[in-house]
Amino acid sequence: MFLASLTEGFEEFKRAVFSFDRISDLLDVLLVAFVIYSIIKLIRETRAIQLAKGVLLLAVLYVIVSLLDMQASEYIMSFVFGNLLLILIVIFSPEIRHALESMGRSSVSNINIFNFRNRSDDLLEENVRNAVNCVCRACADMSDKKIGALIVFEKDTMLGEIIKTGTAVDAVVTTELIGNIFFPKAPMHDGAAIIKDGRVAAAGCILPLTDNNELSSELGTRHRAAIGLSESSDAVVAVVSEETGAISVAEKGVLKRGISDGDLREILMKNFVKDYKKTDKKIKRIFRGRKNGKED
Repeated sequence: MFLASLTEGFEEFKRAVFSFDRISDLLDVLLVAFVIYSIIKLIRETRAIQLAKGVLLLAVLYVIVSLLDMQASEYIMSFVFGNLLLILIVIFSPEIRHALESMGRSSVSNINIFNFRNRSDDLLEENVRNAVNCVCRACADMSDKKIGALIVFEKDTMLGEIIKTGTAVDAVVTTELIGNIFFPKAPMHDGAAIIKDGRVAAAGCILPLTDNNELSSELGTRHRAAIGLSESSDAVVAVVSEETGAISVAEKGVLKRGISDGDLREILMKNFVKDYKKTDKKIKRIFRGRKNGKED
C-alpha cells in the first residue's frame, strides 16, 4: 500500500517537474528547488543535520517495513509519518526561528519603510562611534586588571527579551560607566551589558549558553554565553577573560580569541558604522596593538 502510493506520488512529481505547460510551472519548480537548497544550507553545519539524517533513516525503515508487510510496525510508522509535519516543526523549531530571523535581516526586508528611530542618522552614528571607542578603552583597562566583562552590541536582531533579564540603564556609553558596571563585587558585574543604538540599554543581563559540545574546555561561562547569543542573533559580543585578561569577540557563532583592543574596535566599526574607513589612522593610534594570551 505504501509502496504503491509512493510510486504514484513519484510519477505525479515527474509529471509536475518535467512538463511545463505554463511559465508559472517552471517558476514553481525553481522556487521549490531554492527552498530545499536553503533548508540544506541552513542545517548543514548545525545539530539539525543529525536529526535530518535520523528522519531519512526512519523513512528508509518505513519502506522496508512496507515491503515486508509488517502490519503492526507499518501501522506505527504510518502514524508517525502522518504527523510528520507537526513533528518536524517541534524538532526543528530553533532552526525555523533562525531562518525566519535571517529572512527578517535580509537586505530586501531591511528597506526602511517602518523607521521607529527618533534620532537622526548623524547623531546615531556619532553615538555608535562613541560607544565603540569607550567600550574598547574600557576593555583595554579591564584586560590589564583582569576584570571579567561581557558586552553585547545589538545589530538587526532585537534583543528585547535579553534586555528584560537585566537592569535598565539607558545611559550614554562612557569608559567609566563600563568600568563601574563590571567592577568586581558590583551588583551587575556577572551579567552582560547590552549596547543599543550607541547607549547602554541594560546591564546584568542573562545570555543563552551555546549547546556546542565541541568547544574547548578552557572556555568559561562568559565565553560560552557570548557564543550562544551570537549563534541565535546577529549581535557582536565582546568578552574580557577574568582569568587571563584576554579580549575576545563572538560573531556569527565564532569566537575570535586573544585579540587586541584595536582589533576589537575595527571589528565593531565594520559592523556598526557604515562609512568606517580602514585608513582612519588618527583614531587607530589611540588604541594599543598589543595581543593577549589565551582566555579561560
